[in-house]
Amino acid sequence: MLIGELSRRVGVHAHQLRYYEAQGLLQAERGTNGYREFDEGAVLRVKQIRHLLGAGLSTEDIAYLLPCAVGEVPELFGCPELLAAMRSRLHRLDDQIADLARSRDTLADYIDAADRMGTTLYPPFDGTAAEPLSA
Repeated sequence: MLIGELSRRVGVHAHQLRYYEAQGLLQAERGTNGYREFDEGAVLRVKQIRHLLGAGLSTEDIAYLLPCAVGEVPELFGCPELLAAMRSRLHRLDDQIADLARSRDTLADYIDAADRMGTTLYPPFDGTAAEPLSA
């Protein structure tokens, strides 16, 4: 099937499919006319890629683990290398979540402090007269 048909069948733009191919996630043969031709397995492969991207995995991670994928959702064989890569990604996500939670708490503290101050005048930043903050 040509890239346009694959795009319609999986609901993914053609430029994304070309990107997946460039990243080594998807393979296509070239017809005599130079057009990409995908086999039926490409439909399943793109669905797997989309699910794994949705899990926060990078295309590099996905290229590494796709050979272990079975089914659309997909299920992954638990080979040690695969588990190590997924655990590493999970730890990175946990770190990002912790950083965001700290940022959120700090911002909430600033908001609470500003709310307690009410609509009082704020101090001038440039030596000019202070004006009330508006909501």
